[in-house]
Amino acid sequence: AIALGWLSRKGWGRIEKKNRIVRLLKKPGEGADEQLLRLLKSKGTMNVESLADEMKDAVKLLKGRKLIEVHEETQRELELTDEGWELVKKGIRITAEVSQVTPELLVTGKWREVKLRRYNIKASVAPIWPGKKHPYLRFLDELKQKLIALGFKEMTGPIVELSFFNCDGLYMPQDHPAREVHDMYFIKEPEYGDLDRYKEFLENVRETHENGWKTGSKGWRYSFSSLEAARLMLRSQTTAASVRMLISDELEIPGKYFAIARCFRPDVIDKTHLTEFNQVEGIILGEDLGLKDLLGVLKRFAIEVAGADKVKYRPDYFPFTEPSVELVAYKKGYGWMEFGGSGIFRPEVTLPLGIKVPVLAWGLGVDRLFMMKMGIEDIRYLFSYDLDWIRRVEVV
Repeated sequence: AIALGWLSRKGWGRIEKKNRIVRLLKKPGEGADEQLLRLLKSKGTMNVESLADEMKDAVKLLKGRKLIEVHEETQRELELTDEGWELVKKGIRITAEVSQVTPELLVTGKWREVKLRRYNIKASVAPIWPGKKHPYLRFLDELKQKLIALGFKEMTGPIVELSFFNCDGLYMPQDHPAREVHDMYFIKEPEYGDLDRYKEFLENVRETHENGWKTGSKGWRYSFSSLEAARLMLRSQTTAASVRMLISDELEIPGKYFAIARCFRPDVIDKTHLTEFNQVEGIILGEDLGLKDLLGVLKRFAIEVAGADKVKYRPDYFPFTEPSVELVAYKKGYGWMEFGGSGIFRPEVTLPLGIKVPVLAWGLGVDRLFMMKMGIEDIRYLFSYDLDWIRRVEVV
C-alpha cells in the first residue's frame, strides 16, 4: 500500500480500479529524495544549509518518513580584538585550565602551574532523585494519621475472612446475588472455618435472618445455614472489620473506629476498577447520632482528604444500612467521581451483636480519594512502576 501511494504521488503510474491493475505512465527517474539518500550513503552527513531548495524539501520529506535524522549544531567564529593582537605581540603564557584539583596535581606540585576554571553558578545541573516513599503509600499513612488525630481508633481483620463477618453479620441473606462466585472470591482449601467461638452471636444472627428475632423485623424468611456462614473467602468489604469490632471486648461506647484495608472482588479491570482495591471503613457509635452527622463526616472526608470542591449525596441500598447514602464528589478540572457507600446500621445488624446505640458506617474507595487528590485518571497508575512519575511527584 505504501509503494502504491508513492507511485501515484510521484506521477509514475496509476491504479486502474476496473481491471485492478497498476499501469506505469513513465519510466521512474531519480527524485531529489533518492538523490539525497544516495549522497548521505556516500558522505554520512551533510549540512542542510548548503543544499539546494529542492534538496531541502527532500530533507523535510525524508525526516517525516523517519528515514533520516536532522541534528542541530551551533558553530561560533572567534576573532581577536585589537587588544588581543597587542597581547599576542607581547607574548602569551598558555596556562592549563582545570575544573578540579586531583591527587596527581597535589603530589606532583603541578597545581601551581594550572588555573582553576571559574564556576558558573547559573548553569543547570543534573537532577538528583533521592529515595522517598511511594506517593500512594505516603497518602495512606497521612490518612491514618488524620483519622487518629480526629479521635478514631484503628480496627483490623483478616484478609481470608469468614462469610459470617463479611455477609451474615451484615444481614446479607445467604441467597443474595452478591454472594455468588462472580462477586466474591471463595477459598478452595480449606473451604470452611471455625465458628465455635461465636456461637452466641451466630444464633442471634440465624434467628434474625429467619424470623427477625427481637429486632421488630420479619427477617428474610428462609432456613439459615451455619455451614454457609463458616465458608472462607477473601474479604470483599472492610465492613467485615466493623462487625468484628462490634463484638470485640475492646469496643467502647461512645467510640470511633476506622480500618484501611485491602479488599478483593472479581471485576472487569478498567480505569476505575481493579480486582483488588483499598477501602477506608469507619464506624461511629453513640447516643443521638443521625443522618446529619453521617453526611457531615462524608463531606469532611471528600474535601479534606480528596481535595474535592463540592459533594453530592445519592439515596442507595445496602442490606445492612437504612438509610443508605452514596457519596459523589466533584473537583474542578477533574469532574465527578463516586467514592463509596454509607449509612446507619440497621437494628438487624446491631442488636444481634449486642449493640443498642446508633452506628454510623461508611466504606469509601481510598484509591479513588487519592486519584482525585493527585488528578490521576486511571486507577492502574497507582500501582505502576513508572519511575519518572514517582521521581517527580511532590513529596509534600
